[in-house]
Amino acid sequence: MSADRAREIAAAFDLRALPADFLANPYPVYALLRETAPVRRMPDGSYFLTRHADLIAVYRDAATFSSDKHVEFAPKYNQEPFGSDTAPSPLFEHHTTSLVFNDPPLHTRVRKLIMGALTRRAIADMEPGLIALVDSLLDRIEAQGGGDLIEDFASAIPVEIIGNLLGVPHADRGPLRDWSLAILGALEPVPTPAQHAAGNRSVTEMLAYLRGLVAERRRAPGDPERDVLTRLIQGEAGGEQLSEVELLQNCIFLLNAGHETTTNLIGNGLVLMQEFPTARAQLLADLRACAGDAAAQEQVLSPAVDECLRFESSNQLGNRRALVATQVGGVHLPAGALVTLCIGAANRDPSVYEQPETLNLRREGNKHLAFGFGIHQCAGLSLARLEGRIAIGRFLQRFPDFSLSDAPTRAGRARFRGFLSAPFSVL
Repeated sequence: MSADRAREIAAAFDLRALPADFLANPYPVYALLRETAPVRRMPDGSYFLTRHADLIAVYRDAATFSSDKHVEFAPKYNQEPFGSDTAPSPLFEHHTTSLVFNDPPLHTRVRKLIMGALTRRAIADMEPGLIALVDSLLDRIEAQGGGDLIEDFASAIPVEIIGNLLGVPHADRGPLRDWSLAILGALEPVPTPAQHAAGNRSVTEMLAYLRGLVAERRRAPGDPERDVLTRLIQGEAGGEQLSEVELLQNCIFLLNAGHETTTNLIGNGLVLMQEFPTARAQLLADLRACAGDAAAQEQVLSPAVDECLRFESSNQLGNRRALVATQVGGVHLPAGALVTLCIGAANRDPSVYEQPETLNLRREGNKHLAFGFGIHQCAGLSLARLEGRIAIGRFLQRFPDFSLSDAPTRAGRARFRGFLSAPFSVL
């Protein structure tokens, strides 16, 4: 994108009307907004934040900045023919009940139950199965001489992991990815009628499936230390239990939270290895230098994965609502103001990162916000990092000379940044 074009988009910036070239590469526009209007008032009266320090301030102040989306999402989702004030749409009911779009006490109760099943030991126990899954995918790729980074590799990994966490039978996992893509696609700033329809249909279909899965798990519980669904059903011993609606909607949330963002982490990371060959060569050299030492390789891959998350954050945007009049970055916000947190811009803030436009896979002290911050920091971040390390590390070591055989296709979305396809060859 040229400097003139970036200035043109920044001058008229509106999340409700984003051009295709912005979606392909938003970072020049983000840089201009961060420099000239870091707390930008949007045409609809909301505010768009791009500085790292301002995002941290909002994340930290959960008492002032609410994550509850009932007010914000009512006009977005309860539109005819999909919903109304008297008959809320499936998308509205889902997103206003899920963990990420709620405040305490619901947020606290659900997060505690999920974290209880994602302990350090539980995640460590997943590693052998994850390695076996990744290696089986790599065997298939090698046999066919290549494939698609997204369809044949990146997307297959988190669906299996989340399916295992919820105990979804393998025969039932076919629709999971399409359901998740449709539900998250409707989170775009201005979803199309087709996105509305697909999202509502997917919530309805997934709820129908989960009711049967939950009934079966009630009859035959799993190990609550490993099975997230069993833990959510049983709740805390002697504590509050989730209602049936809260239970079902947060099972959908778990699929969505663990699926597309991790797919994007893996896909974005591997495409970045193509775009920055010097960084890839350095990473491979570091991995070869500690071949056979799993702990040392983890120390090499951990900063590399975090740098991929910083440079191309899977989730680019977050949202809050000011409950009272307040200030951010010296700008007055009225009570009720809707605030968009631009994670993608904050992750390249030069006041925090040295040479932020450079991919540095050895970067230390990486304070990226790809997992959020504060009470809403991603509950599954340790699992996502493990998936990223295993997937990217084993792929590169198996196919150090892989190359894209065609230009990758971006998903063309503002909130979730990733690829629809990325054909490649290993020959």
